[in-house]
Amino acid sequence: MAQEVRKPDTQIADNTFFDPTRKEKVEEEYHFGVDYRIEVGFAQNQQRTKNLNYPDMYLHGARLGATFNFRLPIHFSIETGVLYSLLYGRQQQHWRSVDAPSVQEEYLQHRILEHNITIPVRCYYNIPLWKQLNMFFLAGPQLHIGLAETDYILPHLSGVTQTWLESQGIPTSKYDRMSNELVRANIQLGVGMGFEWDRYRIQGGYDFGLNNQIKTPKVSNQHMWEWGWYVSFCYKLK
Repeated sequence: MAQEVRKPDTQIADNTFFDPTRKEKVEEEYHFGVDYRIEVGFAQNQQRTKNLNYPDMYLHGARLGATFNFRLPIHFSIETGVLYSLLYGRQQQHWRSVDAPSVQEEYLQHRILEHNITIPVRCYYNIPLWKQLNMFFLAGPQLHIGLAETDYILPHLSGVTQTWLESQGIPTSKYDRMSNELVRANIQLGVGMGFEWDRYRIQGGYDFGLNNQIKTPKVSNQHMWEWGWYVSFCYKLK
């Protein structure tokens, strides 16, 4: 009796090119479940202004938090969590002297300290590369909540110029911009990518602020958007 030869099923993708045991690992790895991670990294936000006396400014600092990754089949996952950021930046805002309008030697030096909370909702797509090394892409919205944004203003003004600015409602001393000037909620949309090895992940991305941060515009079409990028390191807990 002739022995039947079983032909391979060509409809099933072969994931064993890099590692003979990769197929079994993938089948075990991509199923419903939850991964818990801690995240720490560097962030830089840009406050982009339009028709606003306040200058554009870059804020940079650290971010720290915890995330929850809900694993789905076919290499997808959804991640959310809570991240805290502490950012610092400074900028000079020049003014023409009231005593000598042709001279721009007077200025306010802004030193900003911002505290915020971020709640992301990201969709991840993982691509196996080699053994435990994966590359992934991410995209989705996040809610950026401003806790405080203290402006430590150092004035370099003549007495006449300082009095005139204060009469126009322009602060010349320390105050919290979140108290009456800026909207606390900032809806952002971001994209990014990264690499993962075993329990370790490094990733980066850019987030675009969608809504106007100015609470009460004083002139028409007055805007401030807060965009930002980040690089972070994540560790998956057992």
